[in-house]
Amino acid sequence: MTQQQAPLDEAVKAFQALADLIYQADSYEEVYDSICRTAVGAVPGCDHAAVMTMRAGESPICEAATDEIARRIDELERETGEGPCLDAILTQSFECDPDITDGSSWPRLAERVLAETPVRGMVGYRILIGDRKAGALNLFSDTAGALTPDAGSIGAIMAAFASVALSAASEHESAQSLRGALDSNREIGKAIGLLMATNGLSDQEAFGILRDASSKLNLRLAIVARQVVDQHNDDAGTDEG
Repeated sequence: MTQQQAPLDEAVKAFQALADLIYQADSYEEVYDSICRTAVGAVPGCDHAAVMTMRAGESPICEAATDEIARRIDELERETGEGPCLDAILTQSFECDPDITDGSSWPRLAERVLAETPVRGMVGYRILIGDRKAGALNLFSDTAGALTPDAGSIGAIMAAFASVALSAASEHESAQSLRGALDSNREIGKAIGLLMATNGLSDQEAFGILRDASSKLNLRLAIVARQVVDQHNDDAGTDEG
């Protein structure tokens, strides 16, 4: 296995495991919690994680966190008015500072984080519901420089599936309906994650490819997504053989 293939394989495994965890969840709180816990277990260098959401005209709130350290940093972002999570929400961009001990894009936040927590690196990913800003996934590392580009790719897949889960939640589905929606959306989420990891695409670019293929082939989006996942599995099986 090549060094480039290893992160991709890990990303795919992590994404599929997350899909299973969320599919089994009985509440939205469990969905958020699963996203955070899976991120810590799957993203190299990630020690803490949190999900922050924000509705139009309202203040951001922390929906879930792996521990008090992650929750405290989310609080500090709101107190200082800066940070990776807020930037991801407001600018719809990937924001990463792998070493806040050596200068930082968020000096006020970095000063507080260094003084109050063991965290030394931070990254924030936007989470969208359609074209509307909805929130962000925050990942934190206790080791400066540990959040490498490979780790960032896996984190992007976590955020992509978070967007799928939040899309179902935004429609005010019951817990049982959420599970049913994710039954089809999980395939779309997997396909988005695979396209992101293999082609270096953003979540919106990957979704655009699926949507265009669905339109051109006159097939439902979930069917096209299933074909993408099946093709990847077939190719993986051929490589192993």
